[in-house]
Amino acid sequence: MQSPITLEALHILDAIERRGSFAAAANELDRAPSSLSYQIQKLEQDLDLMIFDRSGHKANFTEAGKLILERGRAILVATEKLVNDASLLANGWELDITLAFDGIIPVENFFPMVDALGNVSSTRVRLQEEILAGCWESLAEGRSDLLICPKPESYPHDVKAETIGSMAMIWVAASNHYVHKRSGAFDETAREKYRVIAIADTAREQPSLSVNILHKQPRLTVTNFSAKVEALKSGLGIGTLPKYVAAPLIDAGILKPIKDTQEINMELILAWRRNRLGEAKSWCIQYLKKNWKLK
Repeated sequence: MQSPITLEALHILDAIERRGSFAAAANELDRAPSSLSYQIQKLEQDLDLMIFDRSGHKANFTEAGKLILERGRAILVATEKLVNDASLLANGWELDITLAFDGIIPVENFFPMVDALGNVSSTRVRLQEEILAGCWESLAEGRSDLLICPKPESYPHDVKAETIGSMAMIWVAASNHYVHKRSGAFDETAREKYRVIAIADTAREQPSLSVNILHKQPRLTVTNFSAKVEALKSGLGIGTLPKYVAAPLIDAGILKPIKDTQEINMELILAWRRNRLGEAKSWCIQYLKKNWKLK
């Protein structure tokens, strides 16, 4: 007897749980929310059980729904591995490769690599923005094949990494922000008085991290780097930006460096897990090591 549970249905359930709502899942999957609702309701009818409890303001997974979600994710992982292994066995070039990058690095830095790879392979490329702990979680859990991010204090034992560049970060705020009227050292006591603009960590399971944020400091958390820049420009708080991003905004008089702060220099690394390398992964590693340059 054919099961009514399809891989498509499992992908939908996974997206709903990760994104927190049917609407957000539909946006990720590029589907209409009504289409997702219909498919889930049909699945519930075919299985003769409730996957979601709709008695409250928000639909929540029932115990049966949680079981289908949990075991369905295992099926999705196994299916993805099956396809990738078959592709590798057939010709050495992966069907898909995912490069994760920290959100402080503009995505256009990877466009030359995508263009050049297209000249030698039909491998499909996914560029995946992550933040802080989400970067390393994506690599550890196999959601990404390669990672470019700031160098950590230590690496997982099964990860190979090489430094490919550096980035300078500076403290800034809107030109009319009252932080520029302060006097005295800009130490932790001084910083606690000002709201800091932060980007939300994208880790799903691992504890989230924060950088340059004090425990008692007021905070505005946004979901991506562009939103952080806009919040800083709007005068909502203080924060760090890559120097090359901040420079044109400073020249335009929109932002100002915060006086008595130190420039933060950090290394950028390219990392990958020490497992079997497919042709596309090896090609991308060599390309990035040779051609990496921040735009």
